[in-house]
Amino acid sequence: MKVVEIAKDIYSVGVRDWNVRNFHGYLTQKGTSYNAYLIMDEKVTLIDSVKAPFSQELLERISQVIEPSKIDYVISNHVEMDHSGAMPYLMKHLTNAVIVCSAAAEKEHKMHFDTSGWKFQTVKTGDTLSIGRRSLSFLMTPMVHWPDNMVTYCPEDKILFSNDAFGQHLASSELFDDELSLELILAEAKKYYANIVMPYSSQVVATLKAASSLDIRMIAPSHGLIWRKNLPAILDCYTKWSQSETVKKAVIVFDSMWGSTEKIAYAIRHAFEAKGYSYKFFDLKSNHISDVITDCLDAEFICVGSPTLNKNIMPSVAAMMTYIQGLICKGKKGILFGSYGWAPINMKVMQRFFDESGIETVASYNLNFVPKNEDLKKITEDLSAKL
Repeated sequence: MKVVEIAKDIYSVGVRDWNVRNFHGYLTQKGTSYNAYLIMDEKVTLIDSVKAPFSQELLERISQVIEPSKIDYVISNHVEMDHSGAMPYLMKHLTNAVIVCSAAAEKEHKMHFDTSGWKFQTVKTGDTLSIGRRSLSFLMTPMVHWPDNMVTYCPEDKILFSNDAFGQHLASSELFDDELSLELILAEAKKYYANIVMPYSSQVVATLKAASSLDIRMIAPSHGLIWRKNLPAILDCYTKWSQSETVKKAVIVFDSMWGSTEKIAYAIRHAFEAKGYSYKFFDLKSNHISDVITDCLDAEFICVGSPTLNKNIMPSVAAMMTYIQGLICKGKKGILFGSYGWAPINMKVMQRFFDESGIETVASYNLNFVPKNEDLKKITEDLSAKL
């Protein structure tokens, strides 16, 4: 691929990963990109690198613009391996480069790689780096989503190199947000936020506040499309997501052995329908947890169902609730449901997950063996009364 000039003397030199489908448990059905940016100035500066298997491709793309050994600085906004995996290969060729990063990132580099011979320069919020016509400034964003994270701002070009913030796991031949469907990009940005950024929403709020004083005309993230036209749309979404704003929506997710729990799921769905709620209905035999959690992001209710299985719950539901536990969901309302044969243990197990996730259980329904029509009707009526 040819490099693309995103602003005068600033090039996108990152790579697309068209075939990745699993990003540590998060399904990436549309692939992803590992974005890196090359700034041509008196001091040539590379912002971030890429995942290790794409090291040579990154070097080849840099070479379309300049001999790699002429790079003066590598700004490392984040050390996670999809950002830094190429660094050992890269630094063999960038023999004169100084790595600019947070103090935490320097430590993490040394824990990840053999950094013998690497030169580091640590920065903190408010520090600037003069590279000639430009002076790059830095804003520490710890836990968005690692302790080492920071973003880099170029005031002369009004570009925020935003690291993982505002990203999407999306491989595309298009580079900018106005070259592809905004609905698609925002959907992938929502999934990215829900599965990666959501646990750190309070830190996102602080970051948005700190960045609000910057004059930003372009956001260049580490994954996905570059924002140059629809900045208000993505900033508005991040404000809503980080403040845990909900809509009148329920997520109903379950697994069922012989159909009893599924019947209860439909009874619960009927109650939400009757009260004018939108809803998402997920059988975990057919849906992945990373897609389910995306709809949980702005849902008012999360409804989870499982029968008792061997003194426990269905493995798919246990995985889902473990995933929820790691991501959210303080302040959300929860409904538990299921069926059992001789041991009603399912509710105890699921309740523990809700308690540890900060979800308030507002109703629970557990029926013995196969529900009768009158039992299902009572569930619909009871829940309708509670909504």
